[in-house]
Amino acid sequence: MYRITVIPGDGIGVEVMEAALHVLQALEIEFEFTHAEAGNECFRRCGDTLPEETLKLVRKADATLFGAVTTVPGQKSAIITLRRELDLFANLRPVKSLPGVPCLYPDLDFVIVRENTEDLYVGDEEYTPEGAVAKRIITRTASRRISQFAFQYAQKEGMQKVTAVHKANVLKKTDGIFRDEFYKVASEYPQMEANDYYVDATAMYLITQPQEFQTIVTTNLFGDILSDEAAGLIGGLGLAPSANIGEKNALFEPVHGSAPQIAGKNIANPTAMILTTTLMLKHLNKKQEAQKIEKALQKTLMRGIMTPDLGGTASTMEMAEAIKEEIVKGE
Repeated sequence: MYRITVIPGDGIGVEVMEAALHVLQALEIEFEFTHAEAGNECFRRCGDTLPEETLKLVRKADATLFGAVTTVPGQKSAIITLRRELDLFANLRPVKSLPGVPCLYPDLDFVIVRENTEDLYVGDEEYTPEGAVAKRIITRTASRRISQFAFQYAQKEGMQKVTAVHKANVLKKTDGIFRDEFYKVASEYPQMEANDYYVDATAMYLITQPQEFQTIVTTNLFGDILSDEAAGLIGGLGLAPSANIGEKNALFEPVHGSAPQIAGKNIANPTAMILTTTLMLKHLNKKQEAQKIEKALQKTLMRGIMTPDLGGTASTMEMAEAIKEEIVKGE
C-alpha cells in the first residue's frame, strides 16, 4: 500500500485533484489517501497557509499530490515553503506534445530541471529609501546537486545531451558558480554531451528550435519562466505536469495555478494533474501503470474528448471519466 497525502488547495486545484483521483481508481494499486489543507481557503479557516499538521502528513507520506493554491498577500507561499522545508531541491518539468491537441510543435519531448531551493525564491527582500533590494542566493552545493540530478535523469531516460541555462555574462559571480559546477559534473559523464546557453538566447531558441533540447538544467527563477514558456509550445499550462524531488520526500503538482476565474465551473483541464500522477507513479517504481494512464489520455484526446481550453466541449469530470474508461478497456 502507498500512503499518499492529497492537498487539493484552492480554485481549480480542488476540481483537477478530484479528476486525477478518479483516474487513479482504475489502477490495480492500493493507495491510502489522506487529505490535508494548504492555501487561501486554509488560511481563512485556520489563519495559516501551511499548517504544521500538513507538513507532518507530507513528511510521512510515500508521495504527495498537490493541486494549486491561491497566494495570500503578505503570507508565506505554501508551495515554496514545502519545497524549502522538505528540501525538494529538484523541480522536474517535462515538455511533451500530446496527440490531438492544437499546438505549435507536435513532436516535442524534453525536460526542464529547475533548482528549487535557492535564487530569489529565498524571499530575502527589504525596502531601502530609494526602493527595495532582493538577495539572490546561489551556492556551489545546490548547483552541483541539481546538475548531478539532471545528468542522472538524462542518463536514466536515454537522453544524450544536457544544457545549462544561466546569465553568467551579467551575473558573473552567482551564475558563474552555477555554470562552473555544471561543467565539473559534466566531466563525470564523458559519454554525454554538455553545453550551455544564456537564458535570453534560450528563450528565443525555445520558440525557433525547441527540438535542440533534451534536458535543460537551470536556476530557480529562470526555470520557472522558461517552463511556462515551454508549456505554450505544447498547448498551454493545462498540459504541464511537474515533480518536486528531494532525498526523502517527493511532491507532485501541475504547473498551472488555481485559476479562480474558472473555479467551480467544471471546465478546468485535468490533463496536467493527471499527467502529474504519472510522474508520481514512476517515482514509486510503477512505470507500467503510469504508461497505462498516458496511453488512455492519448486515446481520449485523439477521440476529441477535451476541455474548452483545447477546443473541446467536455467537462473536467467527463474527460476524467473517459480516461478512466480507456484504462479499464485496455486491461
